[in-house]
Amino acid sequence: MSDAKLDISVVVPLYNEAESLPELIAWIDRVAAANALTYETIFVDDGSSDDSWAVIERLAATYPAVRAIRFGRNYGKSAALYCGFEAARGEVVFTMDADLQDSPDEIPEMRRMIVEEGYDLVSGWKKWRHDPVGKRWPSKFFNWTARAVSGIRLHDFNCGLKAYRRKVVKSIEVYGEMHRYIPILAERAGFRRIGEKVVDHRARKYGASKFGMERMLKGYLDLITVSFLSRFGRSPMYFFGGLGTLMFLFGGATTVWVIGAKIWKQMHGLPLRAVTDQPLFYLAILAVILGVQLFLAGFLGELIDRNSGDRNKYLIDKTL
Repeated sequence: MSDAKLDISVVVPLYNEAESLPELIAWIDRVAAANALTYETIFVDDGSSDDSWAVIERLAATYPAVRAIRFGRNYGKSAALYCGFEAARGEVVFTMDADLQDSPDEIPEMRRMIVEEGYDLVSGWKKWRHDPVGKRWPSKFFNWTARAVSGIRLHDFNCGLKAYRRKVVKSIEVYGEMHRYIPILAERAGFRRIGEKVVDHRARKYGASKFGMERMLKGYLDLITVSFLSRFGRSPMYFFGGLGTLMFLFGGATTVWVIGAKIWKQMHGLPLRAVTDQPLFYLAILAVILGVQLFLAGFLGELIDRNSGDRNKYLIDKTL
């Protein structure tokens, strides 16, 4: 296939999904043909231990639009998406899971929202889910927290079915478990036209879910990380320096107050207590020390950031 840009790219991260792949690519191919879309499907095999890669090789011989990346071991969904985004050539880039729970029939309408309505990103919303209660309710709480922290009004951050303008996926870096927060990463990168579409969520046909409850803990830790980095990643001194300054001033003022109170009591002949016998004095000294350390952490962070090779990466929308 040539390097010419295509109408759509469909990035499919997978791990041990050999049974579902033939049905998925046939479905995508039917949808693309019915809507006269040029397309590619990029399968990213995240270190599968079953026959997934052999199945992909057979499919590539049948469908010219199939491209594939195979990892030497399991790196996680974020790494798979990152490599898929790097390889994508479509004007609109889709992501979907390989387990057939995401419907390719949603592709034309989501693409229309990108192309005609001007959205940068359209996220699927699995309003009616075919998942057990033990998975649905934690997901609801997780999405509520993500909305509160980010200010982005999406109902389902974790839906695997999303559509992106090409420029979006080429401008963000997905790592760790950040695939859940791509809308936040996109918004922080300057892509603020984020839409949502109710999508069909199908019951799993083959195998079992590859995600356990530990992903909830990882998800919240990554939410803290992406929130912090998006606000202070380029200016760590604002956080560490500001907090350090407040602690230093508090500790210094408390120390002066403790010493001043002793002097005042001496002048008025009141009962005295040694400064070093007062716990408040040691708390004040601790606050001063921590304040200095936090300030230095912010200063070192600024030095590291200013010497990094990718500091001046800015989103340029237009030039004349």
